[in-house]
Amino acid sequence: MTDKRISIPRRTFIRGMGASAGVAVAGCSKTDPPTYGNLLRMGDNLTYKTHRLLLPEHSLAREYDYSDISSVPAIGTTNPADSNQLLFNPEHGQAYEHLLAGAFADWRLTVEGNVAKPGTFTLADLKRMTSRTQITRHTCEEGWSAIAQWTGVPLRAVLEACGMQQDAKFVEFHSYDAIADSVDMIDALHPQTILAYGMNGRDLPTGHGAPLRLRVERQLGYKSVKFIRKIVVANDFGDLGKGGPIGAGWAWYVGM
Repeated sequence: MTDKRISIPRRTFIRGMGASAGVAVAGCSKTDPPTYGNLLRMGDNLTYKTHRLLLPEHSLAREYDYSDISSVPAIGTTNPADSNQLLFNPEHGQAYEHLLAGAFADWRLTVEGNVAKPGTFTLADLKRMTSRTQITRHTCEEGWSAIAQWTGVPLRAVLEACGMQQDAKFVEFHSYDAIADSVDMIDALHPQTILAYGMNGRDLPTGHGAPLRLRVERQLGYKSVKFIRKIVVANDFGDLGKGGPIGAGWAWYVGM
């Protein structure tokens, strides 16, 4: 797949940048990511607003051939049941240990919040839904990248199955370790945003987020949350506490 370049008239670009800067200076409402508050957060907000203003909502990340697949290191939490892991969560670590021992037969994904039909999904339920397989580049914030094949259910299909409300603005992801994160609805409904249960033709390995992880192909790697246990559809932005990116000192939006 070849990259498509977008030609933007100079005046349009300048007007867009000015509008984005104005939003950054003015601050954010409850429905905007709270990136306002210091110079770094204002820069985050400017990046987010500029991307959303100028870039097509459904432009695709590049997809590769099977021959391009490379080795992908497992970093961060590699087993939420291991109390020696930096991001060990005592509340959910023991539960993950039980699920791992049972090959995730008892695992359930909970979907709640601003949906008409809150519910739970087994791994088998998700595998029976519409699937998507894509070979994409994982770009890590630590400076390395790797290419892998991911198979899963489009996040949009799960949200629609639960009757996502039209006024929903964010989707939160909660994991079995101490990590939580969220995306806006543009990324949540993007065709390449999937809940992946397979990697390189096999079930998702533990170190890469088994049994289910998020893949957000248009943002840096840490947005693709591993070990997902719960999804919350929200109207307002939540910073998700110490486990969220803002509480941990990271940018909330890291679009590429």
